[in-house]
Amino acid sequence: MVSMGRPSLSPRPPLPRSLRTSGRRSTSVRSADEAWAVLAGAGHGRHWYVDAAPFVVRGALDRLALGGGRRWPVADGPLLRAGDRAGFWRVLAAGTTATGHRLVLEAAVRAPGRVVLELRVDRHPAGCTVDLAITFEPDGLLGAAYLLTDVPAREAVVELTHRRLLADLRRV
Repeated sequence: MVSMGRPSLSPRPPLPRSLRTSGRRSTSVRSADEAWAVLAGAGHGRHWYVDAAPFVVRGALDRLALGGGRRWPVADGPLLRAGDRAGFWRVLAAGTTATGHRLVLEAAVRAPGRVVLELRVDRHPAGCTVDLAITFEPDGLLGAAYLLTDVPAREAVVELTHRRLLADLRRV
């Protein structure tokens, strides 16, 4: 359903969750290519993967913990590409898949393990499906302890980030 020219974004059942991964799924009447242009867009302007509230807060916390809290500028060009850096993210993969598009980002922050964000935009007859997942891969005993305390915070980050990227899709 479309109202006032905006895409209908229907929440779908959440992606399977685990101790290590939190995710969200929604559908849009926009084509996968239209959604991809917005969600993997680079260049000047606002981008959910840099200025969503949870990432701004995480960058500040990282700086307080004497981490880099990197504020890499968003790459020039129309879309993110593997090897780009933006905010505190390193782009590991960005491109077309058999069913749509996929973006994989790795956080360059102080954490006892690896933080990976994956975004998939898949085609379907009525538009596209947008899947967002954040995974924490612990390193050592400290990472395992952190994993147990990280789940509620990660769930909040995924929910707020998912809302932001859907808002970005509605704006176009």
